[in-house]
Amino acid sequence: MSQRLRDLIKQVRSCKSAAEERATVARECAAIRSSFNDDGANRHRNVAKLLYIHMMGYPTAFGQMECLKLIVSPYYSDKRIGYLGLMLLLDETSEVLTLVTNSLQNDLNHTNQFIIGLALTALGNIGSLGIAQDCAQDVEKLLSSSNPYIRKKAALAAIRIIRKSPELADSFMVKVLTVINEKNHGALLTGITLIIELCELHPEFVTSIKKLNPVLVKMLKCLVQSGYAPEYDVNGVTDPFLQVKILRLLRYIGTKDAVAAEEMNEILAQVATNTESARNVGNAILYECVQTIMGIDCEPGLRVLAVNILGRFLMNKDNNIRYVALNTLHKVVEADIQAVQRHRNTIVDCLKDPDISIRRRALDLIYTLVNDSNVRVLVRELLNFLVIADVHFRADIVAKLCWVTEKYAPSKRWHFDTILRVISIAGSFVPEEVLANLVTAIAQTPDLQGYAVRRLYAALCRDMSQATLQQVALWAIGEYGELLVGGAVHFEAEEEPIQPVAPEQVVEIVERLLQTPFVGLTVQQYALSAAIKLSTRLPTCALRLKAFVERYRTNIDVELQQRSCEYTNLFQWESVRAHVVDHIPPPEEKPDADADAKPRQQMVAPPPDVLSLLNTAMPAAASATITNTVAAAPIPAPAPTVISQLFGATPAAAAASLSTLVPLAPTRALPATASPEVVGAGVAGAAPAAVVTGGSSSFTVFQKNGLTCTFLVSHPPGQPHLYNVNVTYSNSSQDAFTDFSLKVAVPKWIKMQLNSASDCVVPPNNAGSVVQLVRLVNTQHGQSPVVLKLRFEFKSRDQPLMEQTDVTFPPGL
Repeated sequence: MSQRLRDLIKQVRSCKSAAEERATVARECAAIRSSFNDDGANRHRNVAKLLYIHMMGYPTAFGQMECLKLIVSPYYSDKRIGYLGLMLLLDETSEVLTLVTNSLQNDLNHTNQFIIGLALTALGNIGSLGIAQDCAQDVEKLLSSSNPYIRKKAALAAIRIIRKSPELADSFMVKVLTVINEKNHGALLTGITLIIELCELHPEFVTSIKKLNPVLVKMLKCLVQSGYAPEYDVNGVTDPFLQVKILRLLRYIGTKDAVAAEEMNEILAQVATNTESARNVGNAILYECVQTIMGIDCEPGLRVLAVNILGRFLMNKDNNIRYVALNTLHKVVEADIQAVQRHRNTIVDCLKDPDISIRRRALDLIYTLVNDSNVRVLVRELLNFLVIADVHFRADIVAKLCWVTEKYAPSKRWHFDTILRVISIAGSFVPEEVLANLVTAIAQTPDLQGYAVRRLYAALCRDMSQATLQQVALWAIGEYGELLVGGAVHFEAEEEPIQPVAPEQVVEIVERLLQTPFVGLTVQQYALSAAIKLSTRLPTCALRLKAFVERYRTNIDVELQQRSCEYTNLFQWESVRAHVVDHIPPPEEKPDADADAKPRQQMVAPPPDVLSLLNTAMPAAASATITNTVAAAPIPAPAPTVISQLFGATPAAAAASLSTLVPLAPTRALPATASPEVVGAGVAGAAPAAVVTGGSSSFTVFQKNGLTCTFLVSHPPGQPHLYNVNVTYSNSSQDAFTDFSLKVAVPKWIKMQLNSASDCVVPPNNAGSVVQLVRLVNTQHGQSPVVLKLRFEFKSRDQPLMEQTDVTFPPGL
C-alpha cells in the first residue's frame, strides 16, 4: 500500500544528506509509477505526493496525465487535487493542456459552486489563448450569477481572457458595469479590477464609465468614514484593498476631465488627511491617493498635500517606502517644483543612506531641484557626497555636478572654485569638455586669471596625482605665469590669500611634476609647452627652462622629441619667441538668444578653437583631418617682417609654418550639444519639409516604430557650404531604446564629423530626447545636394533592432 503524504514528508526531512534525499525521492517516484500503471488506486494521494516532490525541484512530468484523470472524476476531492496539479505541473504552453478544455467547460456549467470555482481558478491561472476563446461565453454567463463567490471567480477569469484575447473585451464591457452595485466586497474588488484592466487595454472604455464617478466617490467615502468592521478590518483600516482599487479607477476617470476631478477633490482630501500612516496598509492607501492626485487636474492645494505626504514617506524607516517616495517625487517635480523644494533637506539627507538604490534616486532628484537660488547649497552637498561616493558611482555624479555648476553658476569665480574642487576629488572622471569650458572661462575673464593660476598652482603643490589637474595647472602656469610671481589678486574676505611665488619655484614645480611616477605623455607635452611660454613670462629662468626643454631632444616618443627640437630652435630667436608664444586670444563667446529662458540641456561644448588654448601639438595627419572636417577659427598671424625673418617665406606660408610650430591641441569628438541657437522641434511629415526658425531649418527625417529623428540645420555666417546639423531623437513607444547609435554614410563630395550622442538611452513615452551634433562640408555646394544614408541601431526589450533611411536636404538649404 502506498504511504501517505505526511509519511513522505517525515521521511524526506529525516535524510542526513542530499544523496540520501535523492535516493528517497527516486524510490517514491518509482512506487508512484507502479501504482499508476497497475490500477491507479489512491491516485489523488499519489498526485499530492508528486506536487510535494515537484516543489522540491525534482522532475514530475510523468504525472501530468494523472491530473487530467482526476479532473474528470465526479468527486470534489479528486477534482481539487487534479486542478491543483494542473496549475503546478503544467503551463499554458503545454500541449497536454488542450485535452482539458472539454472538462473545463463541463465544470463551468456544474451545479456545485465549489467545482465551478475550481474550474474558474484554473482558467485564470493557466488559460491559453485557445481555452480563453472557448470558455469566454461560459465565463460571461457566470458574471451574472446570483452567487457572489462565483461572480468573484468569474471576474478574475475574465481578466485572464481579455489579456490573452483583447478582442473579446467588448463582450464583457456591458456585464462589468453592474458590479458597482455589488454588496459583497470580494466580488466588488474583483469587478473593479476587471474594469481597470479594460481601461488599460481599451482607453476608449473610460468614457463609458465616467458616469460611475459619483458612485465610486460615495463608496470610497463610506469606507473612509465607516467604523470598525471586523469582517474587512486590516490593522484598523476598513478594506484597504478595495480603497486602493477605487482610487486607481478614479485616476482613470479623472484624467483630462476637470468636472470629474472636481467631484473627487473632497474625498481625496479626506483620504489624504484621515488615513493613518503608522502601518503599511495606511501607506499603501496614501501612496495610491498621491498617484491619483498627481494624475488628475485637481486643485493646487491638493497637490501640495500630496507632496507633503511623500515628504513624510522620506522620513520613514522602511527603505521600500523611501524609495517609492523618491521615485514618485522625481515624476511630479516638473508639475510642482516649489512644493518639492520644501523637502529639499530631507532629500539631501537620503544621500547618506546605506542603500545604494536610495542614494541613486535621491541624487537624480537633487539634480532636478537645482536652480539659481539654491545652487550653492546643493552643490556643496553634492561635493560632500562625492568624497564618500563609490568609485563606480562617481562618473555619473561628476558629469551631472559639472553640468549644474556650469548652468547655474552665480559667478565665474564660484564656477572655477567648484570645478577645481571636483577635479581635486575625482579628476579622472571629469569629462574633457568640462576642462575645455573651464579653460575658456579663465581665458575670457581677465579678473579671474591671476586668482585661477594661483589656486591651480597651490592645488598642484598639494596633489600631483590627478592627471586632469596636472594638465589644467600646466596650461594656466604657462599662459599666465607672470601673474603667479607678481601682481595684485583680489581675494574674498573668507578666503585665504595665496602669496606670490618666486620664479624659481614655478620652474621647480614643473620639473618636479615630471619626476613623479606614472606621468603620462600628454602631461609631458603640456609641460614642454608651458616651459617655452614661461621662458618669456619669466626671463630670469630662461636658461634653466631651455635646459629643461633640451632634455627631450632624444626622447623615445616622437611627439616629445619634435616639440623639444622645435622649441629649442625657437630659443635662438629672442625677438620672435615673445610673439610666437604670446597669450592666445580667448575664443569669442556666442550670444545667448534666450538667456532668460535657460532651457535645461546638456553641457555646451566649446567651439573648435577652444581646445587650442591648451596649446599642445598634434600630428600632421590629425591636423589635416580637423582642417578638412571643421573650419577652425583663424589664428592671428604675427607681423610679416618678423615671420619672414624667421622662416624666409611669404606671410601666408609663414603662418602655415607657425601653425605647425605651435599647433592646436589634439581634439576628440565632443559630445553632441544642444545650444540655445539650434534647439527646435521637428515637424513630422512624410517628406522632409524644411521649416525655417530663427535662421535654422528644421525637418523630420525618420518616424517609425516610435522612433522620431529630427534635423535642425544651420550655417556659420557667410559659409553656406558648412552645415551644423543638430540631430534630435525621441521615443514615443512604451519601452526605452538602449545602446542607441547612429551610423552615417556620405558620398565623396561630402566631408563629415560625427560627434557622440548626449546619451545612449532614448527614454520612452517622449519623456526626454537625445541630441547629437553632425558637421558637414559640401565641397560641391551649388552643384550637388547633401545626401546622407542613416542607420539607427538600438535595443528594445533587449532585442537588437536596426532602422535605415535616406535623407536628401531640401533645395536651397
